[in-house]
Amino acid sequence: MLLTASSAPLLGFGARRRGSWRAGREVQVERAFDNLTLWQRVYDHLRDEIRQQRLVPGSVLSEVALSEELGVSRGPIREAMGRLASEGLVTIRPRRGAVVRSLTAEELVDAYQVREALESMAVRLAVPRLTRSDFEDLERFVDQMDARAGDSDLTPFFEANIAFHNLFCELSGNRKLHQVHNTLMGEIGGFQDRTLSLRGNPSRSVTEHRRILSAARKGDVEKAAELAAAHVRVPSERLQLHIAQRAGKASENGSGAVDAEQEASQERAS
Repeated sequence: MLLTASSAPLLGFGARRRGSWRAGREVQVERAFDNLTLWQRVYDHLRDEIRQQRLVPGSVLSEVALSEELGVSRGPIREAMGRLASEGLVTIRPRRGAVVRSLTAEELVDAYQVREALESMAVRLAVPRLTRSDFEDLERFVDQMDARAGDSDLTPFFEANIAFHNLFCELSGNRKLHQVHNTLMGEIGGFQDRTLSLRGNPSRSVTEHRRILSAARKGDVEKAAELAAAHVRVPSERLQLHIAQRAGKASENGSGAVDAEQEASQERAS
């Protein structure tokens, strides 16, 4: 996948007179927008690679290697790395590039507790504002989840799931809530299969989404918010139980804590 700047002027500026201040300023603006577009495209690409687990925790991201692979200079890559680091998706190591982060079990619990608070608030704010068209969109996402719940490749299931929750946050009308939720989901996104294993199975998740939507259709704000909170709380509570059990074993055996990957592996094996 090559991410390259267009050779055509981005903002449509035509020929400019040499030495003109205005022309020089327009060139600077054009280059600034072009560079912004590039780093955003690099960021979107890498974020998707991490969320889809094509770049797994521990993967090293080299500016030089990515520059060659994606066909862009190192500047936009450096900008994209900074954004990914601010979202907790990578850790930047001076002079050694970046590495895709692996959340500890405790960090994943913390993230889900924040998500629970955000999404229950989003539902409370959104339900009184929902239109017929909004309900149709939410229902469509749940139907898409249901249709793909039995697939071996659950990527479309996860995409519809994320879209459902993201739409509720968007419809809350609170832009800051929506912004914080997007950042949080970017951090959690790389652990989708692990959190699903903690939840149980895709069909159960579909049922929980339908219950949230049913309460919202009835205008029962508190019930819908309660169901949304309970839905998000399931993997968090199960993971906390694993942490407690592991801590007990660690104290008996003198071993250290394990990370979220090991916790979820235990759940899958059970």
